This record gives sequence, C-alpha cells and structure tokens, in this order.
Amino acid sequence: MNKKIRLFNIDIDQLTMKETVEKISLWVLSDALQNHYVVTPNVDHIVNLHSNTKFKHAYTGASLVVADGRPVVLASRLLGKPLPEVVPGSDLVPAIFDYFQYEKKQPLRVFLLGAMPGVAEKALTNIHEKWPLVNVVGIFSPDFGFEKSAEASQTICQLVSEAKADVVVFGVGAPKQELWSKQYAQQLNTKVILCVGATIDFLAGEKARAPMWVRKIGMEWLHRLMTEPKRLAKRYLVDAFIFPVLVFKEWRTRFQ
Repeated sequence: MNKKIRLFNIDIDQLTMKETVEKISLWVLSDALQNHYVVTPNVDHIVNLHSNTKFKHAYTGASLVVADGRPVVLASRLLGKPLPEVVPGSDLVPAIFDYFQYEKKQPLRVFLLGAMPGVAEKALTNIHEKWPLVNVVGIFSPDFGFEKSAEASQTICQLVSEAKADVVVFGVGAPKQELWSKQYAQQLNTKVILCVGATIDFLAGEKARAPMWVRKIGMEWLHRLMTEPKRLAKRYLVDAFIFPVLVFKEWRTRFQ
C-alpha cells in the first residue's frame, strides 16, 4: 500500500518518479484489467479542486495521485508532510516508455487520446523512432464538447477497447480528462489511463519543453507562460493569488 499524505483535502501518494513508474508497470504487466487512472495535481488543479466538487470526486476515484508542480511539493514540505519529488505527467510518460524499452525490454501497447487533429500522428512517429518497443496501437482526437455527449464518449470507449492498449495517454486538459476518466474508465479494455494534459503535444514536438535546468529549478511554469501567454496568463494570475491563500489556510489548520 502506498503511503499517502492528506493535503488540500485530497490524498497524494508519496512516490518518487521511479516508484511511480514501477507501480504503473506492475498494473501493465498484471493479467487483470482494473482500468486504473492516474492524476497529477499541479497548482491549477489544487485551485480548481477547492471549488469544483465534481473534479474533487474524480480525484477520489484515481488509483494514483502524484504531484505535478514544484509549488505543490514545496507546500507539502512547508506544511510538514513532505512529498519526495515532483512527478510531472509530461515526464512520467517518457519515463514509462524508457522503463519498458530499456529495463523490462518488453513491448508496451499505447493509445494516444487527445490533442488537436494531426498532432497524435506526429507523436506516434516520434515514439516509434525513439522507443521501438512502444507500439502506438491507436490515436484519436476527440471533437470539442465530446465529454458532454454520451454517444461520442461511447465511440471513444469502443475505439480504445478494440485497440487493446495497455496504457492510454489521455491529454484533453483538466478537469475534462479527470471527469471523463471517472465516468468511463471501467468501460475501457485497458490497464492504465494517464491523465497528462499537453503530453501528446510534447511528444509530437508541437510544444517545446523548458530546458532541463529550468525544470530543475522549478521555473517551467514561466517558460510555458512565455510561450503561451494568451492561454495561460489569466490562469496563472488567478492561481498566483488563490494558491498562497490555500496554503495559508492549510498551515493555520495544521499548526494553530
């Protein structure tokens, strides 16, 4: 059983990247189809979880909750319940691919669900070139508003199930991907669903990751803001105001 901490009214697994990859690989290599889904809370998630009860409910159904965001890890240490390290979804997926390619030396079947039309095709090509043992067995770019349509959702369930993927890389943004996984995960013929936002875009080379040194000092958020200011400026401004308030409330509850 994973050790968890209670932080911001959700349970977060105290796992390193290596431990997370090993845990997911156990599910993949198991004969059981348990339809696990994995969520990766960052600051924006924490802010939205505070007011979105459906989003929070989706979190309670996740098999793994690992911190994607250095501010969340720093807050955990400040509050006396330290998380070992950040486990970003955009790093987790390549780490899983590396694990099966170089350590297990076993094939891994993957379905890419999300991103704009044409992007997953580029990701597929890049994945097959870099990780020959990782077989992308299906791709699909859902239409806008698919999550509100039972018919569209059932079509996705059928596509994924027929592909018999071990892992679904699910990237349509939060909270959409988490809410959909909570509702439909058990209808998929797969082992693990990774709710990992823009990861398919990164795998396709459509969006550039920050240099490694920027990531290590916890400033990838600034790099993303500079590359996508129109999309992210308002979100980051709201998060920068609300997240410290939530940290203070958590601190007051724990230490006063």
